[in-house]
Amino acid sequence: MISFSHAYKIFSNGYHGLRNVSFEIQKSEFVFLTGPSGAGKTTLFRMISAFDRPTSGRVTVLDQDVAGLDNDKVPLFRRNIGVIYQDFRLLRDRSVFDNVSMPLIVRGDSPASIEHRVREILEQVGLDQRQDSLPEELSGGEQQRVAIARALVHHPEILVADEPTGNLDTHMSGEIFKLLESFNAQGTTVFVATHDSELIRKKPYRVLQIQAGEVRA
Repeated sequence: MISFSHAYKIFSNGYHGLRNVSFEIQKSEFVFLTGPSGAGKTTLFRMISAFDRPTSGRVTVLDQDVAGLDNDKVPLFRRNIGVIYQDFRLLRDRSVFDNVSMPLIVRGDSPASIEHRVREILEQVGLDQRQDSLPEELSGGEQQRVAIARALVHHPEILVADEPTGNLDTHMSGEIFKLLESFNAQGTTVFVATHDSELIRKKPYRVLQIQAGEVRA
């Protein structure tokens, strides 16, 4: 599902974002990624979504060699990956429904199909009564639920979450992780970066550690 083999990422200024990274994540796994700020978590996640390409080595996602992806095939490749950001990245002037429907609109789904799927996912994340609200009218936890719904509305095979509970209190963090686990139970591969050591300790999932661009199991 996700495979890094001796992958390096060296930026134009000579900075090593990733150093000889090798690991594999299997279909339907739930895996944590932990490490200090600046360790390379974001670079690694950007490579999974083909926003960055490896300088050397091999990165394979969904049987696709990321380095060899033609630019015109990248949008289709990304349709199989959902991404959740710590800062939500919601469109502030659009309703909850409009925010969640964006991936389906980009994909070209019919209005009827979009209506059905968005209502379905909003019910799953407990926001079916807030579809007409603007992001500023929601709590932080509710905004994160919108971000999760948007990331999963198009049934991606992989969900990548970069510090999805970094701005939330302990109770809401637990609720968000229950949501992620429920989608993982439905077959979605989930890869989560987090600083929450207490959460990692309580969960049975595999943990990858990243430090100065190097990943250790």
